[in-house]
Amino acid sequence: MAASSIAAFFAVSFLLVLVPGADWAYAITSGLRDRSVVPAVGGLMLGYVGLTAVVVAGVAAVVAQTPGVLTALTTLGAGYLVWLGVTTFAGAKQAGPPEVAEGAAAGPGARTRVLKGAGVSGLNPKALLLYVALLPQFADQHGHWPLALQIGLLGLLHMCIAGAVYLGVGSLARTVLRARPTAARVVTRLSGVAMVVLGALLLVEQIPH
Repeated sequence: MAASSIAAFFAVSFLLVLVPGADWAYAITSGLRDRSVVPAVGGLMLGYVGLTAVVVAGVAAVVAQTPGVLTALTTLGAGYLVWLGVTTFAGAKQAGPPEVAEGAAAGPGARTRVLKGAGVSGLNPKALLLYVALLPQFADQHGHWPLALQIGLLGLLHMCIAGAVYLGVGSLARTVLRARPTAARVVTRLSGVAMVVLGALLLVEQIPH
């Protein structure tokens, strides 16, 4: 695989990650409410690992060509986003100042945040289709490395880029807003609304025209 292809993919991947979406909303919410943003971001990265594995296995191409499976996946992912957004918005009403979160337990809660993060990124059908359309374009069909290995490495590179950006987003939200509980609650509610809107738009797209 040529270094120029990797550099080009890095640039495209970085620009795509900078576009706010459900991942951003989840990272910001975690930064405001959780003791550490690492479990949530780790979950988001785990979801991207799953998407990479799906693309490498060739399952994504089958899903993309099967309307029924894609519709079911989209509905599932959209429903999950709506549910997560509603619970995030509702939780903001009862959330205390960020200092209270410092003493929160990190045991089972951390595991839950990892699983939620994996659901946010891994159940996003648009992310799956993005992987299908994007990764093969930067792989060298006639290169010395196996195609599956190239796609896998590109997927992991995207995961690392996303992880770095989301860690920064969550940490920045925590640092800037930790002494402003009212502003933190407003941002948390906006993040919940954003997830609900994104999920609703995905559901609307499934309505036959």
